[in-house]
Amino acid sequence: MLQPKRVRYRKTFRAVVKGKAHAGNTLNFGDFGMQAIEGALISARQIESTRRVLVRQLTRGGRMWIRIYPDRAVTKHPAETRMGGGKGLVEYWAALVKPGHILFELSGIKEDIARKAVELASHKLPVAVKFVARQPETIEASDED
Repeated sequence: MLQPKRVRYRKTFRAVVKGKAHAGNTLNFGDFGMQAIEGALISARQIESTRRVLVRQLTRGGRMWIRIYPDRAVTKHPAETRMGGGKGLVEYWAALVKPGHILFELSGIKEDIARKAVELASHKLPVAVKFVARQPETIEASDED
């Protein structure tokens, strides 16, 4: 599973998911993508299970890019623990996702297969997602007189 090798601070503040994604909201690598509609924390386990579904659908053709990385430590106290005692131990690593962020990108496959793969993989994530495709670039011919 994905996890940083080292971090500046072991335990982070609780994430606040506000606003829309300004960075990472366009397709950069692939032809098709999975874009988040809602904002949330996505754990490393959820990213890995989504990756497995997508790889299974690619079947020796195509390529996949993961555009999110779980770099935030989520802490938790054990059950039935009294108040106090400081911040809990790191339970898992998560990625902060804002609405509009591209989560995964695909290329080298047909659009109908990519749509099916995104639809199946979306069941593994805690956020609503939508399928996005790269717009064909229109090159306007300049009229020189």
